[in-house]
Amino acid sequence: MIKDAPLLADSGEPGFGVYIHWPFCAAKCPYCDFNSHVRHVAVDQDAYVKAFLAEMTAMRAISGSRTVTSIFMGGGTPSLMKPETVDAILSGIARHWHVPDGIEITMEANPSSVEAERFRGYRAAGVNRVSLGVQALNDRDLKFLGRLHNVEDALRAVKLAREIFPRMSFDLIYARPGQTGEEWTRELNEAISYAVDHLSLYQLTIEEGTPFFGLHKAGKIVIPDQDAAAELYEITQAVTAAAGMPAYEVSNHAQPGAESRHNLTYWRYGDYAGIGPGAHGRLTSGGRKFATATHRTPEEWLKLVGEQGHGMVDRDALETDEQADEMLLMGLRLREGLDLARWSMLSGREIDPDREAFLLSHGFVERIGNSRLRCTPQGMLILDAVVADLAA
Repeated sequence: MIKDAPLLADSGEPGFGVYIHWPFCAAKCPYCDFNSHVRHVAVDQDAYVKAFLAEMTAMRAISGSRTVTSIFMGGGTPSLMKPETVDAILSGIARHWHVPDGIEITMEANPSSVEAERFRGYRAAGVNRVSLGVQALNDRDLKFLGRLHNVEDALRAVKLAREIFPRMSFDLIYARPGQTGEEWTRELNEAISYAVDHLSLYQLTIEEGTPFFGLHKAGKIVIPDQDAAAELYEITQAVTAAAGMPAYEVSNHAQPGAESRHNLTYWRYGDYAGIGPGAHGRLTSGGRKFATATHRTPEEWLKLVGEQGHGMVDRDALETDEQADEMLLMGLRLREGLDLARWSMLSGREIDPDREAFLLSHGFVERIGNSRLRCTPQGMLILDAVVADLAA
């Protein structure tokens, strides 16, 4: 059990995070390309706890002694874990690294798997922030998205989360088939009315390998075109900003101080240990930064951990240029922008002045003093192109 305490202030530093991937779901959503798996027999949670703890030991050997600034349990559906499983995992992290009182500890949860007793168990184990996969606030679209919950379940979960956890976020997906700007405006305002302090708002994308991909290719699913999706994005920015929850990242909105500390570690290009089936990580050891990845299939990962003490299938040293490109991509996603001094120290060069001048003249980027570069709202709409231009 991790001791509870008031949330520590955000230092603005990248920090060091620990990501735990619980890969199991009750059902696979047709739009989802995450590493999630449905099993029709009970999962041996004790066996997975032992494997998580073993893999922590291997990651600790790479990272060395570090102070953890955030923990995130994602998936899959981590709220299918027993509270005892969560407690054992969090206690293991505290044994392997230094975990100060008051760091952010987030768990993803699906409204269909929410129970008050289970939520209180997670809270007692140390979880102080929950992220709910609501996705839509009407039953028609929830059914279309393959969700197991309805709006009543979702609102019950939101109410429980508000009562039990100090911080709470939930996800919504927009640019759904037939969705209009008026409908999305009403849905956003409804979401904000539930006294949330953080929203993750994602545009529906059709990913190869998902059931939606085949249906879309066959013309059975028609999503808003590029112009309509851009209009919905602009509505998202306007409505959330007016409600005091401006975007601090492309898809994430929060009241000041309620930003996700763990996700900021990714976007500020900090280190993080990725533990569990299909988890990715970035760890610095011996002056080099490594990209780690574990086996995606839960049973194969479990077998590998038993054989070699971890489930890693990749541990690649990143070259300087690769790190610089990753930092550029991550930093420009943020409203606070890219730390230019840190990027120059890593890359050994400056941003190309001609490329920057071109983007400045077209209103796609802007300087924040002399220390940071960020995308404008117009630039965020073509973020990939801006990053590619600056990285070239």
